[in-house]
Amino acid sequence: MPELTEHTASDRLLRLLTESEARSTPLRHPPEGQTARAGVLRGHPLAAATRMVVTVAGGPAAGERQVLSVVPGDRRVDFARVARECGGAGARLARRKAAEALTGCVSGSIVPFSCHDRLPVPAGPARFDEPTLYVNAARLDLSVALAAEDHRKPAGPKAVPVTEPPGGAAAL
Repeated sequence: MPELTEHTASDRLLRLLTESEARSTPLRHPPEGQTARAGVLRGHPLAAATRMVVTVAGGPAAGERQVLSVVPGDRRVDFARVARECGGAGARLARRKAAEALTGCVSGSIVPFSCHDRLPVPAGPARFDEPTLYVNAARLDLSVALAAEDHRKPAGPKAVPVTEPPGGAAAL
């Protein structure tokens, strides 16, 4: 594979995976930010794709906090569950600019790891049903095939139910 071009968030992700000795393989593909379309380009089932959704949980009285939910490609965020997990009255999708500023990634390329203490990473237990996860690599033209159990090494995601069952009716 040709050497990867310098991209700060992408380089940080690849370095993190290398340093944590995660079993991973970078995958180049045409630029794509839609989970289902990226899965077709990478050649795997939608359930093996990983979507990262930045949500805002809480409310005016308790304050708001952002959460980076790691979601299987065939599932949707359950905003009520995210709110309960964060002790808030509700949850909603974060605004695009805020999500991009917090993650350092353009929408459609957000990585499944947080670089901020103020952005916790809950991952639905179903996220680990597939042996290999296909994750964004902070670029629309680069993904990473990652051994599911190795996602826990650098990320340490908290396994909480943040998703609807497959085919659920949540908004995203």
